Amino acid sequence: MTSPALQATSLAPSLTASDLPRSIQFYTKGLGFEIVEKNEADGAVRFVMMKAGAGMLGVGQDDFAKGRNRTKGVGFRIWITTSQDVSALAERAKNAGITLDEGPKALPWGPMAFAVTDPDGFKLTIANPR
Repeated sequence: MTSPALQATSLAPSLTASDLPRSIQFYTKGLGFEIVEKNEADGAVRFVMMKAGAGMLGVGQDDFAKGRNRTKGVGFRIWITTSQDVSALAERAKNAGITLDEGPKALPWGPMAFAVTDPDGFKLTIANPR
């Protein structure tokens, strides 16, 4: 007998940041995420949970237990879909000082998209599938 397959009701990746305030700025000012939860320790913010529409993303301050220079984000990409105008979203990101990796442009299979890399090297693609 086969066990039932996972039927997730939500998915919220959590990333580790070398400089949490810088990452919060990138995601909130640059991409428009909203902080919905903050966790503090010793008077400093150590973790935030953010949302953008129905999407959730956690970002926590690295404790550097695995070293300050460890590589993050290699082989990992967050794909975000939206019904919004991706050109306008890309312009918001650029106005906040974010350099676009590519786009906005039509991808070979159709959607308009642009790509960015967060301050720790995590890759994101924001696309409108229409």
